[in-house]
Amino acid sequence: PCFSQNDSAFQDGEYLKFRVRYGVFNASYASLLLKNKVYEGKTVYHALGKGETTGLAKLFFKVDDTYESYFDKNTGKPYFFNRDIYEGGYTKKLNFFFNFDTNNLRIKNLENNEEKNMPIQPDIKDVISTLYYLRNNPKMNSLNKNDEVSMDMIFDDDEVYKFKLKLLGREKVKTHFGTVNTLKFCPLVQDGRVFKEEESITMWITDDKNKVPVKLRAALRVGSLVAELDGFNNLKNETDLKKK
Repeated sequence: PCFSQNDSAFQDGEYLKFRVRYGVFNASYASLLLKNKVYEGKTVYHALGKGETTGLAKLFFKVDDTYESYFDKNTGKPYFFNRDIYEGGYTKKLNFFFNFDTNNLRIKNLENNEEKNMPIQPDIKDVISTLYYLRNNPKMNSLNKNDEVSMDMIFDDDEVYKFKLKLLGREKVKTHFGTVNTLKFCPLVQDGRVFKEEESITMWITDDKNKVPVKLRAALRVGSLVAELDGFNNLKNETDLKKK
């Protein structure tokens, strides 16, 4: 399977913290914590993603987001995904229950208590398990420039996105933890239209066995957003990232 534990890119207890800047603002922090958890009698990975605005930015636009995914330690398939977001007054609270025996996804909207079911493909992931699946994908070690890795991803309550990661090349990047070799990617999201590459997102991940995201830049209609690795713990494999 893609998730052989010996060669895994991550392990129980891995913690990643990112600082997000929007223009001149240190707008927010985001973090990802990975833990072993028991879900319906089975030991799985539980990834908890959090994002919130800090300081002055809070006055303009308050963000308090929680994303969590329970996914299989061997296959990377998700069992449960929770999206609970507050973004400047916009809220969404959704629970996703994946059943790959019947290839069915049950989605519960916790705000209005409505439920719906939709058929799914066996390789679908939620947005959080997608990140870990891609980090662990053996293909990531043999990609050449312009190669793509693609998959189906669910993020919202009714739409499956075709998600592609295209390798733009290899680059040395300065981080808070020294200069590291990275793989530079452009994620392409297809939802009826593909974002033009120049207005989309660029993402740098360490070119080692950990495949840690160290930087992300998004060109927005107004200004730009930059997220950079600001802290880490319990990486599974050797790394050039030097703790301060």
